[in-house]
Amino acid sequence: MSATDAPDDPDSAGLLASTRAMAGGTVLSRVTGMLREPVVGAALGTGLLGDAYGVANVVPNILYILLVGGVLNAVFVPQLVRHMTDDPDGGDGYADRLITAVGLVLVAVTVLAVAAAPLIVQIYTKNPTPDQLHVATVLARYCLVQIFFYGVFTMYQQLLNSRGSFVVAMYAPILNNVVVIAVFVWFMATAGTGLTVDTITQQQLRLLGIGTTAGVVAQALVLLPAAARVGYRLRPRRDLRGHGLGHAWVLARWTIAFVLVNQLTYVLVTRLATGANESGGAHGTGVGFSVYTKANLLFILPHSIVTVSIVTALLPRMSRAAHDGLLPGVGRDIGSGVRTSCALVLPAAVGFLALGPYISTLLYRWGSTDAYEAHAIGVTLQALSVGLVAYTVFYVLLRGFYAVEDTRTPFWVNVVLNVFNAGFAVLLYALAPSDLRVPALGLALALSYIVTTFYSWRILSRRLGGLDTYVTVRAMVRLALASVVAFVPATLVAHGLTHLLGTRQLAVAAALLAGLAVAAVIFVPLTMRLGVPELAQLLEPLLRRTPLRPRPARG
Repeated sequence: MSATDAPDDPDSAGLLASTRAMAGGTVLSRVTGMLREPVVGAALGTGLLGDAYGVANVVPNILYILLVGGVLNAVFVPQLVRHMTDDPDGGDGYADRLITAVGLVLVAVTVLAVAAAPLIVQIYTKNPTPDQLHVATVLARYCLVQIFFYGVFTMYQQLLNSRGSFVVAMYAPILNNVVVIAVFVWFMATAGTGLTVDTITQQQLRLLGIGTTAGVVAQALVLLPAAARVGYRLRPRRDLRGHGLGHAWVLARWTIAFVLVNQLTYVLVTRLATGANESGGAHGTGVGFSVYTKANLLFILPHSIVTVSIVTALLPRMSRAAHDGLLPGVGRDIGSGVRTSCALVLPAAVGFLALGPYISTLLYRWGSTDAYEAHAIGVTLQALSVGLVAYTVFYVLLRGFYAVEDTRTPFWVNVVLNVFNAGFAVLLYALAPSDLRVPALGLALALSYIVTTFYSWRILSRRLGGLDTYVTVRAMVRLALASVVAFVPATLVAHGLTHLLGTRQLAVAAALLAGLAVAAVIFVPLTMRLGVPELAQLLEPLLRRTPLRPRPARG
């Protein structure tokens, strides 16, 4: 809701309803994802085998985003909204041509990537052992097929979003997670745990590779009937020239450069993280790339549930406002999106800082992942969480640039981000003790987002004539105050319980739940008293039956 919207504004009410529906799907998706990662960790651990699988599984997503996905996310929805408004066929022909053109690119990229799997794996790993390189390459050949299906999913997700249908795409990843969980449970039932890169068999690698890719295939194909329900069926086109795709390409060039800069830094971080795992024999030290990726998945959880849902609903609306020349309205929506997102993301960041090792121990200390490795995930989560608020604000700001069809400024802003990230990563990695090198990489990412977000806010605020900066800063200060007041006693309760009960899984679960309960009991009423209406909007279905009401925000 923008700052000027009335509570009964139908557009705002629809936005909140869409946001809640998407957040519900995202919560279920992330819950199954949180089950998926511990199952993967229990099966493979966080040593060299876990790193080999992690690299093979993440590379398809990296290449897809680098070559195609970044363009679709930045350009597809704004362009579809415009063609839906301006074209007599409601944008169907434009969608047909864009999906046809991107589909052809996806096929070519996927074939080339599978052929180049050994080279790709070597780029993303530092000094791999021969067995680790072999395992990662075999898995990558199966997993790189995911590039095509990631593209299908994103194109149909954006198509549905542009037509006001948000929910199905948010639930689709649940199917992916369920498939992968089933595959890894089957794997552990047949192969057990404790395998290493020199003991896993070709048949076992085939099961992991095909099973992981099957999840992405299912996630993509489930969107096709959803598109049919909103009136769209793909009709492949040959007449790709002269229908507006050239304009999309002009916008996309800067986005491709944006993603390329990101991936150059990611290669550096990946090599540093895998290098941290290299000195522990066939298993590794247990603190490497797998630890970093598992911590990162927890780190983005609140952002994915809240911010992505809010911005997905806001982007078509902001694109229409920008198309109509209503730039102040875009600015108000961005400010509102930041405040609403941070109403839950900011306390989550403080919660991760306070209770990160409890969360990681509860989720990951199973099977092949021991207590030391699980604790390392929690420490890395704490380091990343320093920048969680900046990360989510930066995400909202980028969508503001894209709504006004500016892809050049985000590129240069992203150059600043990655220069800081690379510099901080090399410096902190070199200074950190060996057991804290991976958390140091997390802290480097956090610091780079903090610096760049302030810079980006200033640029976009000038461009749009303001972003409700005063109102937003006031809300952030109140949220930060309430979060700290809530999580200090929560941390003391959690520490006290583990001191009394020990560090077994049930004791850690009891301590974590008690700490979170204490934090919630303090945070929600305190925030209501301080006057942060965005939190009330998100929690309205729950607060409707309670006496809690937010105080009006003071000037």
